[in-house]
Amino acid sequence: MRATRRAVPSTAVARPPGPSRRAVWLAAWPVTAVFVLSNTATPLYVVWRDRLGFSSGMLTVVFAGYIVGLLAALPVAGVVSDRVGRKPVLLPALVLGVVASVLFATAGSVLTLVAARLLSGIAVGAVVSAGMAAVVDVAGSGRRRFAALLASTAMVLGAGTGPLLAGVLSETLPGATVTVFLLEIVLLALAVLVVWRLPLDPPAGPRAGAWIRVPSVPRVHRTRLLMGVAVFAPGITSTSFVLSLGPSLLADVLDTTSRIVAGATAFVMFTAATAVQFAVRRLRVRTILLTGAASVVAAMVLLTAAVHLSSASLLAAAAILAGGGQGLGQLGGLTLIGAHVPADRLAEANAALNVGGYVPAGVLPVTVGYLGDAVGLSAATTAFAATLAAAGLAGAVFVARGAAD
Repeated sequence: MRATRRAVPSTAVARPPGPSRRAVWLAAWPVTAVFVLSNTATPLYVVWRDRLGFSSGMLTVVFAGYIVGLLAALPVAGVVSDRVGRKPVLLPALVLGVVASVLFATAGSVLTLVAARLLSGIAVGAVVSAGMAAVVDVAGSGRRRFAALLASTAMVLGAGTGPLLAGVLSETLPGATVTVFLLEIVLLALAVLVVWRLPLDPPAGPRAGAWIRVPSVPRVHRTRLLMGVAVFAPGITSTSFVLSLGPSLLADVLDTTSRIVAGATAFVMFTAATAVQFAVRRLRVRTILLTGAASVVAAMVLLTAAVHLSSASLLAAAAILAGGGQGLGQLGGLTLIGAHVPADRLAEANAALNVGGYVPAGVLPVTVGYLGDAVGLSAATTAFAATLAAAGLAGAVFVARGAAD
């Protein structure tokens, strides 16, 4: 009697395993670590201002050093990352983050603070391009929407954790402007180890075109990119205002000098940005973007009320709504990019989204800082809020007329 051999259906052939969920989460860690650095200085500005003696206008120039560095990195980092790979961009960026942390910890002049902010901006610009693309690469084509959510929340969670750590550690441990940056060096060192071990393949082959250029996307995807920028730009500009001038506003207008309060305000703002992204992750992209624009407009209304009523609670509420606006604009923009832009242009597309957001985020707070020196911080803040509310409304109209999904 011959043994009967059972035929194995073709569908039973083993498929190569996809990336583990743990690998995708690890890929997001460098984004978090660098964005912790991006806002760690926020509650410490008042310490440096008192120690070094500079105005609110000069404070916003220090803050804008970060934006300058970021905008200088974006036209290079996105293209280079798509051409030579994620790791050759991420590893030097993390080293620059360590150098910036050392400068912050030892800063004895405004020039050193500007240099530290500049280097941290370059590090963030590289990571926001290559790091967020790396998360999508590790996740694979089947989980692009999840990867966009994870990359976006990694960014805002890190951005909120930095100022909270700085506020608490500066009030409770010796070395108000030192200890938190020593901790940040450890976080960045761990990020280097993670990047070194990530399963990231180099690009398939050479590509033509300039290595340094204004980041863009293929023409067919430009409307989608602009829809993301239309909401992300007002959102990140509103949070940049809170980060740069929030501590001064608390101290000068609302008579609150606690660095823990300043750090906690930024943390709550970005916690809201994180939570709202998970809450809306299943909604249509158009709905996400429209909700983000509405959140920015509401934040500006509350910000105006906060300065005229001298209310710290209203300022906190405005910060929460601003965080929500940034988070939703960022999630919507990254989702559109991740779903439609080819992998070999992904980092450049991320860079383009951030250029569109960070240009106004750098220009407007600096303008408000110097305007505040001339006419008072309350009047300057009111003008800023009116301008950004109008931008939020314009963004909502643009999204409503476009085709997002």
